[in-house]
Amino acid sequence: MPFKKRVPETLPSVEQVESELKNINYKKKFRRTLLSTVSILIVVAAIAVLMSTLFFPVVQVVGKSMEPTLNEGDILVLVKSDKVTYGDLCCVSWQNKSLLKRVIGLSGDMIEIDGDGNVFINGALLDEPYVEEKMLGKCEIEFPYKVPENKVFILGDQRETSVDSRSSAIGCVGTDQIVGRVLFKVWSKK
Repeated sequence: MPFKKRVPETLPSVEQVESELKNINYKKKFRRTLLSTVSILIVVAAIAVLMSTLFFPVVQVVGKSMEPTLNEGDILVLVKSDKVTYGDLCCVSWQNKSLLKRVIGLSGDMIEIDGDGNVFINGALLDEPYVEEKMLGKCEIEFPYKVPENKVFILGDQRETSVDSRSSAIGCVGTDQIVGRVLFKVWSKK
């Protein structure tokens, strides 16, 4: 018995073949584009993490010690630097916590806070429009107070409740404890 050659009953048309080739090429192009996009996103994410870790840390405000300037839940971008000056908002590391406070005094400054909460730096009254209610608050240091070398004197804007350089637990913070200055607010709940 001779072998019969099997011939498909119907051959695809030229249009069908061209259509299938287009589908195959589209799938290849889609895979390349998808892999390229995913690769780019991974590189961008890695660069963002690296930048945030090395140069621009991102922190979230916890607590009310800096209200009304900063509110709980605000997300801030810092510039990593220990170079701060009067009035700067900065993040300091204290006992594995990050504290956001305002720089009031620098090394060698004489700080005085009277019973009404007025702050004097080197004898000059400090203008503090960011403080809603001036008060001495909980204070465990004696005035006049001289800021030690390589330290900064920090205060929260909510003087009644803020734990800051007036507390013997925190005191003046070393420049090595400064994580960075607040650069800008990314997100605000209010």
